[in-house]
Amino acid sequence: MAEKKESLLGGFKAFLMRGNVIDLAVAVVIGAAFTNIVNSVVKGIINPLVGAFGTKDLEGYASCLKDPCRVVNGEMQGIQIQWGLVLSAVLSFLITAAVVYFLMVLPMAKILAKRAAHEKAKEGVQETLEVSELEVLKEIRDHLVSQRGPAVNNTGVASAPSGGSGAHSTS
Repeated sequence: MAEKKESLLGGFKAFLMRGNVIDLAVAVVIGAAFTNIVNSVVKGIINPLVGAFGTKDLEGYASCLKDPCRVVNGEMQGIQIQWGLVLSAVLSFLITAAVVYFLMVLPMAKILAKRAAHEKAKEGVQETLEVSELEVLKEIRDHLVSQRGPAVNNTGVASAPSGGSGAHSTS
């Protein structure tokens, strides 16, 4: 039983020490703080501006599904649908999504595209270097074969070289 506890504890410790768990925790904390900012902007600025075109704050808009919709002794009489709250939440979501997209996703996509293009160009240069190196090696081989003179084939008969003037003489 003790071995299982140690392995469970060790696995949990390894899980916590992985970098992506810490990154995720930081992202959640920053996301919560960012959500607070966006909600404040929506409630403090957007809702009153939308409400300025009507008669009240955006979150105050509601419709009555079953009459009468009024508060009697602190209780709501009737069935009220608060569509202003839903609209406010949708605006908060859209603003958050727009900020995340334009300030995080789009720049990161551009950076990754540049990196991919750079890697592709680097591979193209590497392939060109490998091809040109192969061509140089072939030229060196052909030059050495032409300098060697007549080569002897498997039958023991000398054959003429493919080019050049044959073997060098040492006089």
